Amino acid sequence: MATPIHGLCDPRFAAVKTAFETNFSEHGDLGASVAITLNGEFVVDLWGGHVDEERTDPWQEDTLVNVWSSTKTMAAMSLLLLADRGEVDLHAPAAKYWPEFAANGKETIEVRTFLSHSAGLSGMDEKVEGNKLYDWEWMTSALARQAPWWEPGTQSGYHALTQGHLIGEIVRRVTGQSIGNFFRQEIAEPTGADFHIGAEEALDARIGNLVPPPSGPAPDPDSIAGRTFANPGVDATEPRKRAWRAAEIPAANGQGNARSIVRAQTAMANGGQAFGKTIMSEAGTRRVFEKQSEGVDLVLGVPLTFGMGYGLNGAFTPISPNPNTCFWGGYGGSSVIVDQDARLCFSYVMNKMESGLLGDPRGFGLAAAMYMSMAG
Repeated sequence: MATPIHGLCDPRFAAVKTAFETNFSEHGDLGASVAITLNGEFVVDLWGGHVDEERTDPWQEDTLVNVWSSTKTMAAMSLLLLADRGEVDLHAPAAKYWPEFAANGKETIEVRTFLSHSAGLSGMDEKVEGNKLYDWEWMTSALARQAPWWEPGTQSGYHALTQGHLIGEIVRRVTGQSIGNFFRQEIAEPTGADFHIGAEEALDARIGNLVPPPSGPAPDPDSIAGRTFANPGVDATEPRKRAWRAAEIPAANGQGNARSIVRAQTAMANGGQAFGKTIMSEAGTRRVFEKQSEGVDLVLGVPLTFGMGYGLNGAFTPISPNPNTCFWGGYGGSSVIVDQDARLCFSYVMNKMESGLLGDPRGFGLAAAMYMSMAG
């Protein structure tokens, strides 16, 4: 039986709805959502399926799930907003704002390396045990004490969990607020984005559990990749815990859906404007495309080009026919695309995880259908 699909789809984007239906019928989707804005207006806002493996509870319009590293786009946007206001210089040493970070030879590491995964701190030397991952002061203090694993600024190495704490501590030192609070007040509330970095218990009734992916081959434990994923080590059932949801882990524990991601990120695609509000200047949004690193990522093992906080479109990652497009995605399949040339913003969010860290055929198929629709 076909999975009922709910929501809005402009007739121009009928191919996206068809691809979304195909995800359920052919790619095993359980519950999911997809959303697109064009010139700041929603043209697609669809959801369907179930929040549970038993398929008894439908995915609702306001269902939320943990979107893993798609959260990183919210952390990056928060720091870019401070840079746009002149409160943070992305080319300044991080220690200018966070003096303790200068320890162990890190006094010259610039803030921008946090955005491009090139700070050399992709994992941690001190063992992250018990609830230490949820302890902001412990995590940031340990990162401040640590020496880099490679020469900062020379190469990217995906900071799977640590990036959010590095960015978030700059936000905290500059504003006096946690990044979760800053994001909520400055981005989520003005744009009406139902997205949460640090989710209060009242939201639990709307948060669905993720279905873990099949396990893949483990990296060499002595490699940078092996060390990165071993410490902090997190399995796919961690987001079911209240402690995980309550903490602020700005690289990985955002609770949202496709609509909420698009509401927050539309300003990045639309010259800094979103839903009647000015979030930042157009020049501020263009800073994403200042290329910071290019080549084989030391952790993910694939060629990537990073700008300021987002992956960039290009030969390595041909996300879009339009050059001024950036993107990122989350463990298991969620994805975000910001296309400034077409003024398009796209997101796909689901609860059944696949094994990839950089997307899978479900999100790719939806993005391809979006661009096919744009081409007429």
